[in-house]
Amino acid sequence: METAEVELGYLAHPSDGVHPGVVMIHDVWGVSDHTRDLARRLADAGFSVLALDLYRQMGEVSIENPGSWMRSLSDPEMIDDVRSGVSFLSGHSASKGRPVGVTGFCMGGTVALLAACADTGVAASVPYYGLLSHEHGILHAEEGLDPALKPRQPLDAVADLRCPTLCFYGDQDEFVPLSDIESLRERLAGQDVPAEVVVYPGAGHAFMNQPRVEAYRPEAARDAWGRMTAFLQEHLGR
Repeated sequence: METAEVELGYLAHPSDGVHPGVVMIHDVWGVSDHTRDLARRLADAGFSVLALDLYRQMGEVSIENPGSWMRSLSDPEMIDDVRSGVSFLSGHSASKGRPVGVTGFCMGGTVALLAACADTGVAASVPYYGLLSHEHGILHAEEGLDPALKPRQPLDAVADLRCPTLCFYGDQDEFVPLSDIESLRERLAGQDVPAEVVVYPGAGHAFMNQPRVEAYRPEAARDAWGRMTAFLQEHLGR
């Protein structure tokens, strides 16, 4: 495997051959050691992975309130960043000419879902516990959201779903109500592309995050990882 810090983030890919690409989008805390570990694991599974750093042009980032921080970020700009990541992988020697997918966690899961509903070039999307609603949950604000930053909630965006999508949630997620997850399932059922929502009993938010021992759920994490790699191999190739 080869790894490198690149302008857009952290790159991990098999040492030889040309492989499908995956843009990986971090949670609210940015590209961490955990993010890099997940990128390397996915590279071990045969993908060229760009862990995209959404904060790379912001200088030193200090987040006191994750909800207000996420509400201050521009969804259109983050979707543009995914386009940049897709373009980078499409031109890189390790993935040139191969399809590119997207995955993400928490805030990154939201971006991964929105990217699947926009003209970004992604061929498959795997959001993990992405936030879904502006009406309740951690993205909700009593005073409302800036429509320039948050033009539409993810639940509404799925009406424009463009690629196969596999979503993962826990039924104990404190930031994504079960009503939102069920609404997502219902809306995806009406789309013309393959889409599935998997919900793990007893798992909460960040169940993939092994360093967060209070949140990590190893059985759910193993199952989701296996489902994701099989899904990406099916829709992006090997």
